[in-house]
Amino acid sequence: MDQKQTAILLIHCPDQEGILASVTNFINVNKGNILYLDQHVDYEQNTFFTRIEWDLTNFMIPREKLYDYFTTLFGTRYQMEFNLYFSDVKPRMAIFVSKMSHCLFDILARYSAGELNVEIPLIVSNHPDLQWVGEKFGIPYHVFKVTKENKAEVEAQEMALLKENGVDFVVLARYMQIISEDMIKQYPNKIINIHHSFLPAFIGAKPYHQAFERGVKIIGATSHYVTTELDAGPIIEQDVARVTHKDTVKSFVHKGEDLEKIVLSRAVEKHIDRKVLVYKNKTIVFS
Repeated sequence: MDQKQTAILLIHCPDQEGILASVTNFINVNKGNILYLDQHVDYEQNTFFTRIEWDLTNFMIPREKLYDYFTTLFGTRYQMEFNLYFSDVKPRMAIFVSKMSHCLFDILARYSAGELNVEIPLIVSNHPDLQWVGEKFGIPYHVFKVTKENKAEVEAQEMALLKENGVDFVVLARYMQIISEDMIKQYPNKIINIHHSFLPAFIGAKPYHQAFERGVKIIGATSHYVTTELDAGPIIEQDVARVTHKDTVKSFVHKGEDLEKIVLSRAVEKHIDRKVLVYKNKTIVFS
């Protein structure tokens, strides 16, 4: 059976009476069947957030005119910022990876199983080690050897490749390079990273060794959008695992890598499903 074609709105604006009633009434009177509605009010910021999704089967307004209609009717009136998406338009995701394969495999397994409503036109790496993985899944794998001297030139080539392939967002699946300000500006809140630990604890080399030496009782992983401030972007997803004095560095790494791949895949899925709304340096993640 064909999946329903739906429209999705992510909205935030100053909180005031009547916003939700106006939007839902607009959808209802134009014969849209609302399938999902979630909202949140941040009373400290006096800001209203919502995600609304509705069936387009009998909707009276042509989809190509919907953005303009919504802007005219609600945008100015409520000082509203919004994004409009359609469920049958799959976002195009590029994966950046270095030598560690656990996050890459987890994403590609979910993709192959049809769990992610996304297209993956390419994989980018600074090492050839995982090229066989790209071949196994039938995804073009591009190697760019990065040095201090050629970093800016290489990243310009990578950005040209992303543009040529119509890439909407980038996933850093343990890509061991710092992304430049130029690329971050090209993809604002569209580059997703995975980081060991609850940021910013145990930064730098060998984080699990550091955690082991400190005798921690939990280890964690954090997935966030990349900003110009290193590892300080809006957090999308986090999780933890318990550890004890009986654990070893090896078991720390094993448990940590399990967390990393799960947390990254959850964050990617939320982004693909248009359930993440970034406001300032925080996220509203809808259920």
